[in-house]
Amino acid sequence: MSVRRTTSRAGRAVPAGGIKEEPVELGVIARQAGVRITLVRRYVEFGLLEPASGSSQRPLFAPSSASRLAKAERLRRDLGLNYAGAVLACELLDRIRELEDQGP
Repeated sequence: MSVRRTTSRAGRAVPAGGIKEEPVELGVIARQAGVRITLVRRYVEFGLLEPASGSSQRPLFAPSSASRLAKAERLRRDLGLNYAGAVLACELLDRIRELEDQGP
């Protein structure tokens, strides 16, 4: 059984079962998403990911940020979107998911 997560408007993952996720470094997110660290930094600049904690020199992110990053990169690569478009598409998909979860 998998743990269901929801995403806040800031893109931070909030575990549904109250299980706390330990923040991870930028390199871990890049490795999990299968992208280079420079690409992660670019998406951070565009607002796709926000650090959960840490310093400006060494930010820490929610572990679920890797899946959000991978989704944005797939949208960019497969649909030919630019970075801003990929970020916007991810935000819209997250909003749709939130509305669907609310039900009728």
